[in-house]
Amino acid sequence: MSPRENRTDETEFFFKLTPERVLEAVEAGGFAPTGHWQILNSLENRVYDLRIFGDSESEASDAPGGPDPDQGGPHIEDAGERHVIVKFYRPGRWSADQILEEHSFLNELHAAEIPVCYPMEFPGGGTLRETEGIFFAIWPRTGGRPCDELGEEQAAILGRLVARIHNVGEAYPARHRLTLTPDLYAHQPLDYLERHEFLPVHLAKRYRAAVETTVEYYNMLIKDVPLIRIHGDCHAGNLLNAGQGWFFLDFDDFLTGPAVQDLWMLLPARDPHSLRLREIFLEEYRRFRDFPEHWLRLIEPLRALRFIHYAAWVARRWEDPAFPAALPHFGTIDYWENETRDLEEQVERFGDENPELSTSSGPAADGGAAEELTNKDFFWDWDDSEKPD
Repeated sequence: MSPRENRTDETEFFFKLTPERVLEAVEAGGFAPTGHWQILNSLENRVYDLRIFGDSESEASDAPGGPDPDQGGPHIEDAGERHVIVKFYRPGRWSADQILEEHSFLNELHAAEIPVCYPMEFPGGGTLRETEGIFFAIWPRTGGRPCDELGEEQAAILGRLVARIHNVGEAYPARHRLTLTPDLYAHQPLDYLERHEFLPVHLAKRYRAAVETTVEYYNMLIKDVPLIRIHGDCHAGNLLNAGQGWFFLDFDDFLTGPAVQDLWMLLPARDPHSLRLREIFLEEYRRFRDFPEHWLRLIEPLRALRFIHYAAWVARRWEDPAFPAALPHFGTIDYWENETRDLEEQVERFGDENPELSTSSGPAADGGAAEELTNKDFFWDWDDSEKPD
């Protein structure tokens, strides 16, 4: 059965969300929209900028802020009208309990005076509503500039902030969110790609071999590494600078995993300047919590797991009209040849980062140096414009 034949009514409604339906849902939730709306860039969810009637509430006064550069926070209008961001969650991805656990984590971080964009309460209480089987939530609109390029001062600030996020994250385990495991990020994605025949026949064995090698090395390295609640998608596209400091957006991929996942995604490059920023980040991070040096050995296997996970992420959503429009190259022979080669070269890097772990039997693509990848290679939903939660 094709994904198209397996669509649910909720999925069809999600694909066909119109501004009128969005406004009706927000009004049914107890807010009074003015009629102003704007569709925002998002592949995973459907996100809208709306204007509603009503003065700003107490959250404006207790939002993180001030002269401390480690603090930031959303700017909330205090006029008779204000902007909000409405996010409709992709159906079937998260349960209500999983979404509410995300919201709870955001409120924990806000209570700890960590600058995050946290959900608003509906007039009737709670932070989650449902329409036509689709969950949705509302956030204050955040102002600020996206991250262009991090310098040493920014790396130091973010090191302290991420450490504080992780301090909150280790306070107790998540009950409903997923855990970053090889099964979730490698075996399940590979199974989906194979069952739905996304992988070209001439590449399937090579791709599988690289996946299995990735899983083997990750399992060897993760044995003594604690897993805590982390952002999970902590790349620079999920940061904004409001003038008074950075704050974090989009905890949609919040999960349980190793702390180093948030580090490498924020500083993914391997050039000397980026490695220097990593040192500065860790120096400040360690002012708040421990980070053993050997945890860094997980970076390259985690990078490979992301390659695998994201290929299947797109494949699973290919019947969503937004995906072919945004990623027309996906699924072509050239795409899979490049993807397979990139994954094989990534496997070869495991030995470079961990000399005691030989990869001489790994599937080398060629003898040349691997090309340095960019943000868009790691983060397919990367957008240089402002990205609200």
